[in-house]
Amino acid sequence: MNISGISNSVIRRLPRYYRFLSELKSAGISRISSAELAKKMGVTASQIRQDLNCFGGFGQQGYGYNTELLKNEIGKILGLDNAVPAILIGAGNLGRAVALHMNFDSLGFKLIGIFDRKESLIGQMVRNLPIRNVSSVDEFCRENLPKVAIFCVPKSEANAVAKNLVKCGIKAFWNFSHYDFASEYPDIIVENMHFSDSLMTLSYKLTNDEKTD
Repeated sequence: MNISGISNSVIRRLPRYYRFLSELKSAGISRISSAELAKKMGVTASQIRQDLNCFGGFGQQGYGYNTELLKNEIGKILGLDNAVPAILIGAGNLGRAVALHMNFDSLGFKLIGIFDRKESLIGQMVRNLPIRNVSSVDEFCRENLPKVAIFCVPKSEANAVAKNLVKCGIKAFWNFSHYDFASEYPDIIVENMHFSDSLMTLSYKLTNDEKTD
């Protein structure tokens, strides 16, 4: 299936479909129409059909969608069974929270290493993994070939650390820093997580009384 032309907005809606279908399956609902699913999600049935048709449709006329089948198909599209090896850089409060509370195994990734530069943290265990000195990341990458870095590094250190990780073969970053990867590494895959941006967006919607996603 060639999905290279699918818009980013469609791709960003897939996790939400997956989450709602998971809830429906847990509730014992085996099938659902696009209209019913749209009502639960607060979108239009046309939007759901258009989005899913980008990947083949999956519905049956007069039947709707099999919730388990559709959930599994969306999971495959999202690559949730991939177990992509990932490392976490920056084991401070944020990094620890991400490591401890994200269910990587169910989201397509396997956390295999945690790194920091602070000597007092080296050797501590987080999620059954020892925190390693970031100076050893080159050797670790050569031996274990991680593809993704979860980036929880202060902006003042981000440039040097990012440059080294790219050199080590990291192909994608889940970026919790304020470092702009796009300007330096346009070919690297990056998903930016800026909590302050999200909170400012909430402030805007509250100020302007907007209720849309």
